[in-house]
Amino acid sequence: MIRIKRGWTAGIIVTSLMGTACWNPFAPKLTQSLESSTLVVTAQQSPAEVLQNFKVAYTFRDSLLYSDLMDTAFQFVYFNADEETSGRFESWGRDVDLRITGRMFRHFQVLDLVWKATLFEFRNDTTGEMSKGFDLTLVAEDFDYKLSGKAVFSFRKCRDNKWRIIRWKDDSDT
Repeated sequence: MIRIKRGWTAGIIVTSLMGTACWNPFAPKLTQSLESSTLVVTAQQSPAEVLQNFKVAYTFRDSLLYSDLMDTAFQFVYFNADEETSGRFESWGRDVDLRITGRMFRHFQVLDLVWKATLFEFRNDTTGEMSKGFDLTLVAEDFDYKLSGKAVFSFRKCRDNKWRIIRWKDDSDT
């Protein structure tokens, strides 16, 4: 057991806090540029930067960063082939998506998201849409999943000048 004199305890705590207050080796770097080969947090000044932050949020299982990607009116849409006789589209909102994603972040030790080709892209001053292919590997203690698919994201520029996802449609083959 290490014994520290009473006067030293506060000094050690203050020194430790000062040393970590300005730099966190575990936090991704904030940058204005989008570099595809590095994991950096962007300022979300374009739809592409939003998807860069999406990848960082998944990689680091960062629910706070992930929640900042979703507009307050966010909707996730997918086709459920098991519903009714020929299937139907179903959706959920931001609160449900954040809850589901938070559980996923806690359950899996590794989430490896790879954005593939952009299938189409549209953007004006305040809205945009982008379709991307993706590969997602989810690794848990006793198993792993490998998923491939397509997603169509609709974006809007918000009052704080950040772009956010307003709609995410899973366009994967069922």
